[in-house]
Amino acid sequence: MTALRFDGWIAGVGTAGGTRLVLGHWPRSPFGPVSDVMVERPGGHRILLAGTADLAAFVAATYRFDDVRIVAVGVVRTGTTWAVDAGPLGLRFTTGRRGPIGGLLRCVPPPVARHPRWIAAIDRPARLLLPGVRTHGSAGDDRHEWYGVQDLHRITAATATWDGVDLGPLADVDPPVRFGFGSTPRAPSLARITTTVGPASPGRSRRGRTS
Repeated sequence: MTALRFDGWIAGVGTAGGTRLVLGHWPRSPFGPVSDVMVERPGGHRILLAGTADLAAFVAATYRFDDVRIVAVGVVRTGTTWAVDAGPLGLRFTTGRRGPIGGLLRCVPPPVARHPRWIAAIDRPARLLLPGVRTHGSAGDDRHEWYGVQDLHRITAATATWDGVDLGPLADVDPPVRFGFGSTPRAPSLARITTTVGPASPGRSRRGRTS
């Protein structure tokens, strides 16, 4: 397969009720401007909410879900406030200033930050600084995925509902989500990111480690 690139943002949010949410907002993608939300409920049930059938098929082949739903996913950003409406989910969150890690990421030129060699080189430091986070790994279906993070902001406030029921105040993403090879940071965060999905390299196992 040809490498596919998604350019935009990923937000990871936890709730006091135990539901964890991962928003992918992609103004530039192989499917046009699209968004999706990965949801893990308190009991571990994993749901994908995707805006188009093509996007849903691609994401479902890349990650693991128990339920896939094609729904309208609307994302509106006003300054530091984001509003997301996706079928049964309503999510509003606000970001704060970037922290030290975000400052370091901003120092890396974007072409370097997106390069697979750089992404592989910072995988171990990322895991030490942000437990549960991986910068690259197996994307399923004999593919590999690289996360080129270019900025990171803390999410300072959030409200979320599911079928109109309040999911509780903002909380850490704990336990980590189980959609793929890694989780979002434990602290609720918004990452500016370029995600590249391509064929697995020769000599690389399906777990995303080099043999």
